[in-house]
Amino acid sequence: MLHKIRKKQIVVGMSGGVDSSMSLLLLQQQGWEVVGVSLKYAVWRDEHSYSLRENVCCSEESFAIAQKVCQKLNVPYYIVDVSQDFEKKVIAYFLSELKNNRTPNPCIICNRYLKFQTLFAWAQKHHIDYIATGHYSRIRKNEKTRQYELLKAKDSAKDQTYSLSFLPQKWLSRIIFPLGNYTKEKVLQLAQENGFDFYLKRKQSQDFCFVAGKCMNCFLQKEIGKKEGIIKDTQGNILGKHQGLHFYTIGQRKGIELAGGPYFVVDKILQSNTLVVCKDEQKLMAKEAILSPFHFISLPKTLAPLNVSAKIRSQHLPSKATLVPFGKRKLKLVFQQPQKAIVPGQFAVFYQKQVCLGGGRIIKAN
Repeated sequence: MLHKIRKKQIVVGMSGGVDSSMSLLLLQQQGWEVVGVSLKYAVWRDEHSYSLRENVCCSEESFAIAQKVCQKLNVPYYIVDVSQDFEKKVIAYFLSELKNNRTPNPCIICNRYLKFQTLFAWAQKHHIDYIATGHYSRIRKNEKTRQYELLKAKDSAKDQTYSLSFLPQKWLSRIIFPLGNYTKEKVLQLAQENGFDFYLKRKQSQDFCFVAGKCMNCFLQKEIGKKEGIIKDTQGNILGKHQGLHFYTIGQRKGIELAGGPYFVVDKILQSNTLVVCKDEQKLMAKEAILSPFHFISLPKTLAPLNVSAKIRSQHLPSKATLVPFGKRKLKLVFQQPQKAIVPGQFAVFYQKQVCLGGGRIIKAN
């Protein structure tokens, strides 16, 4: 346990990856008293997942690497078991959204309701005011509005403000993102220069932290099961059968397994358990999305209307749009140009230049 209260202490969330490790190193070089903390999430344990190894961010191997980094830098290191909370707040949400015919985004939910919340709670318990993670984003205080703003990272290819779009204003004054002004190449160079060159040989995980991508169908089959239904085209012609709507998402091309394709998923009708597909990608285009709930990190002066650029998924290029209030506790997002596959359950995140204003959950596309 920590007993001595030090000035400029900071808790660094450690995944065992190069980004969080180099964040810790940079903060130490800047004079902070750093403490490494890893969060132990729930991992889906099944014979299929074992054959593909545990995910890098919550495996025993990742904890060993994080500990090795902290030992080398003479930094205290702790592991906090949040597996039960993770099951309740993240995995349960993930499965519930799929059962209700929506496409979830567990990273946004985890960052807001588990990861940062847990790090702050641990820091407060040990009389530490600040936390840091290896996310590629920046924070600044707007001297005119007196609000803290979440900014895009210098490395646009690595920018992670999308997954941080639901962080509350009250947290930003106590969060530091050391990598906000770094490119990924510079971070890898930093690792090599400081004796952490083993990171250059490690493959970065692209999977969800609780199940490997190659295991996803096995995971869904076991946790939700199969629910066979029919596949139709947009004219109502029956083309085949599917094993369950939760195995598909709007815009999906792979895995439909119909002759004469390619086909794209254009709709999922829960009431009749029908998967609707088409060959024409233009049928996936839409200009409007209804958002609820929504969240603003830094409040704009007005919402009627608000010109923004918006992303409808993490890898989507920001596109010009207008936000307007829509009934009670809803927003309508109207794009200037039609966008492909606006998917219920995903999040639209809105920006003004470099500032991430916040985001909203898509409940309907028009």
